[in-house]
Amino acid sequence: MKYIHRFLAVAAPLLLAACVSAPPVRMQGDAALMQQQETRERALAGTDHWTVQGQLGVSDGKDGGSGSLTWVQDGDRYEFTMRAPVTGKSFRLSGDSRGALLEGIDGGPLRGPDAETLMMKALGWSVPLHNLRAWVLGLRADSGPAELAFGENRLPSLLQQDGWSVDYRAWDETRQPPVPTKVFATKPPYRVKLAIDSWTFQ
Repeated sequence: MKYIHRFLAVAAPLLLAACVSAPPVRMQGDAALMQQQETRERALAGTDHWTVQGQLGVSDGKDGGSGSLTWVQDGDRYEFTMRAPVTGKSFRLSGDSRGALLEGIDGGPLRGPDAETLMMKALGWSVPLHNLRAWVLGLRADSGPAELAFGENRLPSLLQQDGWSVDYRAWDETRQPPVPTKVFATKPPYRVKLAIDSWTFQ
């Protein structure tokens, strides 16, 4: 466990600094923008088989970490593999509706009833992994009310839900519907920053 904390503390600034960019111009959602968003959400509602390759940074205001990320979503089953940029050591979080497993940490694998509980136990981080599954697609999660603002591209630029602010800094508009390529989620003191290099849909 000590190794992962040392790695996270040293690696955090690498991605968190690299992801900084100018915030987008925002406008509140009028009826036409909300209708367009609802159309996107209907089109992507059943999308649950995909792979994301990119860079992930997580911080709790004191400690943090970053590295390359492969996120495979296969229905209810998920697998996050994060590789440290210097040592190449990998950490893997996997699971489904029956439980979660965290591997690659000192002291051996850890198991938990779900990913959120396991990450809190292992690292002391409150990361909304269930909601991130929707947010990474630019969708509102099913966990409660949400507020949206839109950018000049008429796509979501800010989503506020469950006390989190999800900032969309870039989109891949060559895809239809478009999908995000930079997603920053914050709920002080927590910050999650995801820069997506590629989407693969099955």
